[in-house]
Amino acid sequence: MKIPKKLLLANLPTPIQQKVFRGKPFFIKRDDFTGLEMSGNKVRKLEYLMYDAKNQGVNYVFTCGGEQSNHSRATAIAAASIGVKSKLFLWGKEKVNADGNLFIDRFVNSEIRYLTKSEYSDVNEIMLNEKKQFTKRRKKVYIIPEGGTSPLGIWGYIEFMKELKTQVSGQEITGITVAAGSGGTAAGLLVGAELYNLNLKVFAVNVLYSAKIIRKKIEEVAQACVEKYKLDINLNFNQLEILDGYSKEGYKHIASEKIKVIRSFTEESGIILDPAYTGKAFYAFQENFLNRKKKTKVLFLHTGGIFGAFAKRKNYLR
Repeated sequence: MKIPKKLLLANLPTPIQQKVFRGKPFFIKRDDFTGLEMSGNKVRKLEYLMYDAKNQGVNYVFTCGGEQSNHSRATAIAAASIGVKSKLFLWGKEKVNADGNLFIDRFVNSEIRYLTKSEYSDVNEIMLNEKKQFTKRRKKVYIIPEGGTSPLGIWGYIEFMKELKTQVSGQEITGITVAAGSGGTAAGLLVGAELYNLNLKVFAVNVLYSAKIIRKKIEEVAQACVEKYKLDINLNFNQLEILDGYSKEGYKHIASEKIKVIRSFTEESGIILDPAYTGKAFYAFQENFLNRKKKTKVLFLHTGGIFGAFAKRKNYLR
């Protein structure tokens, strides 16, 4: 097995902590500790993707997401850290007073093209067409897909499982709960579980796509990675369960009952959850695991996203 090369961008390993919420103890893996500007799960994927981009000698990195995309913010910072320009294709509208992730995107001077929801459905084609225009100007472009979800990008969470295995040795952990936007993190967890012999079930909380679509995305990129890197494993997709119904208010919104849980958890633990990903995933976690058992054997993966909380300050403080 030949593991792809990567840059060292993240602060690893991240710790596992034991916390208590409403009297129920559980373990939480703090991937919000991967860094400051690049805080969260995206940087693990970007270590591999940015190595590839730098190795190709590119001038620009393109990627996409919502206007409060954690991935886009992390990509803009990662690109700046290696001396490469970035262009972000964001679903949303330009704001006079940029906040949260969008503030950082603009502060790092990333070029931004805003797309309507309808346009965003064709974002891959839009990025390819723009790449052609940049090529005519003799600018070499590297395109990173939504969330860094690609056969190369998911190596960040394949290797995460190797890290996790050493940390949970002696602990009875049977599963891991994670938010799923583009599905790359969950896909990496599934591949890593097989590769490093961890019998863990992956509970993915879909926050953007339907359960059917996100399962398809996770399975396809995981299988593509196995085939591309000729990994001698057989994926068991029965180890993947989609916890559906926790983002009915939409990706860019968060319901008041989830805000109450986020606030209570912060008051009890000192840990902040974001409105798009970890807040919804933790709501699903406490409803499916903490509320049902005295002590859960399922670990919660905190994938970061703190900057998104600032863009929802009115919701968080009301």
